[in-house]
Amino acid sequence: MAGGARGLFSLLSLVLVAGGLLLGLFILLAGAIDGSPVNQWYFLQADTSNIQGAPPLSRWTFWNICDGSTGVDVCSGQGFGALSPARPFDPPSGRNFGTTQGVPDGFVGTRTYFYLSRCMFAFALVALFFGACALVTGLLALCTKIGAYLSGLTASLAALFQALTAALMTSAYVMGRNLFNSNGQTATLGKYAFGFEWASFACFFLAMILFCIGGAASNKSSSGSKKNKQGGFFKGRRSASTRSRGSFINGDKEYA
Repeated sequence: MAGGARGLFSLLSLVLVAGGLLLGLFILLAGAIDGSPVNQWYFLQADTSNIQGAPPLSRWTFWNICDGSTGVDVCSGQGFGALSPARPFDPPSGRNFGTTQGVPDGFVGTRTYFYLSRCMFAFALVALFFGACALVTGLLALCTKIGAYLSGLTASLAALFQALTAALMTSAYVMGRNLFNSNGQTATLGKYAFGFEWASFACFFLAMILFCIGGAASNKSSSGSKKNKQGGFFKGRRSASTRSRGSFINGDKEYA
C-alpha cells in the first residue's frame, strides 16, 4: 500500500517535472530558430522604427533581437552580430542597437536592465539543471522513500531558481515596456514566454510538494504496519497468558 501511494505521487511528479523542463526549453529556443511557432516566444516586442539601425519591430529573446515586422521573424543577428547566449536587454548598448537616438531616456545611463536580463539567463540554466536532476532522481522515487525526498529537494531547487528567473524577467521587461510606451513607442509583453516561465515554476513547485507527500505517505504506512505487528505480538502474548491462567484455575477446581 505504501509503495503504491509513493509510486502514484512520484509518477505525477515526474510528469510535472518533465512539463516544467519542456516549457523552459521552449523559452531557450526562442531567438535561436527562425519561423513559427518559435517566433511568438519573445519577452518583449517594441516599436523601434525611430531608432537608427534597429528593425521596425524588435523582439527580445535570450539569443538575439528578432525582426518581427515581416511576419516571419529573422533572428540571424543581421545588424546585431551573430547569435549569442544571454543577449542583454539594453537598447543603448553595443549588444543591442549601439545608439541613444530614439531610445527612451530611462534606458540611458543605467545598467539595471543589463544585469537583470543577464542574471535571468544564468538562473534559467540553473533551474533547468536541477529540473533534469529531479527527473533522474524521480525514477528512484518510484521505488524508494529516500528517492522521493531527494527528488523533492532537487525539484524545490528547480522551483526556486525558476521563480528567480520569472521575477527578474517580470521586473526587467515590464519596466522596459512602460518606458517604451511612455516614449510613444508601442510595446507589449510576450504572453507565451511569460506564460511558459510561470507555468514552468508552477510545475516544479507542485512536483516538489507531491514528491514530499509520497515520501511522507510511505513513512505513515510503514509506521502503521509496525504498530499492527507490535500490537498483534503483545495481544497474542496476553491471550496466551490469559489462557494459561484460566487453565490453572480450572485445574485447581478439578482437584478440589
